[in-house]
Amino acid sequence: MSSLAFQDVVVRYDRHVAVQPFTDSVRPGEWLCLIGPNGAGKSSVLRAVAGLVGHEGTITVDGAPLAVRSPRRRAALVAYVPQSPLIPADMTGFDYVLLGRNPYIGYFGSESRHDRALVQDVLERLDLVRFADRRLGTLSGGEQQRLVIARAVAQEAPVLLLDEPTSALDIGHQQQALELVDRLRREHGLTVVSAMHDLTLAGVYADRLTLLHQGSVVAAGAAAEVLRAETLSEFYGVSVSVHHDPDGTVVVVPRRTAPLA
Repeated sequence: MSSLAFQDVVVRYDRHVAVQPFTDSVRPGEWLCLIGPNGAGKSSVLRAVAGLVGHEGTITVDGAPLAVRSPRRRAALVAYVPQSPLIPADMTGFDYVLLGRNPYIGYFGSESRHDRALVQDVLERLDLVRFADRRLGTLSGGEQQRLVIARAVAQEAPVLLLDEPTSALDIGHQQQALELVDRLRREHGLTVVSAMHDLTLAGVYADRLTLLHQGSVVAAGAAAEVLRAETLSEFYGVSVSVHHDPDGTVVVVPRRTAPLA
């Protein structure tokens, strides 16, 4: 179980400031979801944690700055599911998921029996065994995306970053993947930070939502506090209805602004 903290984190691309000073603390086992329109800075926050972009300010795991960690140690602490992962077409599904065990294998070592057994278990829990011997290039985008999530789960890092993890999945596999992540965090204290466009799914699975707009935090809190029709209209520029189900689920439904002629 690990905590993740941001202190005045700023991400710049040349002169463009993608993320304004961002400060937050994610408790062990908590799920924070970043929402907001395209260009809001969601992915930049995740990429800063993963060490893929430079940043100002401090990002820590359990109080220790990630900036001083070696790439191998960072990979053992933080698993990252990118929005557009690189997919080696000739690699089998099993071998691709096995890459998640790289942080635990020495430079001249090879995967252990435990590593292979763990990968097999992840494939079974994600209903991906039938893709174990298939070449990635023969799979659909949704099937590939499920293996990308499986690779991150196999990494067994205490912090999991998900950048639009279900964008290529049908509704059934969206729920299956997110339910697995939710179960892992509840059973093992996995700390999750995600960026998602599906606001209803974000509200269902995350403990807290943070709405970003042009790199700044404009709303934060529980789904019922952030997913308000007037708030979404202001920052997304859309008309929506927000429904509150008896079980606490907040459902966001787009509305047509005018009938078609």
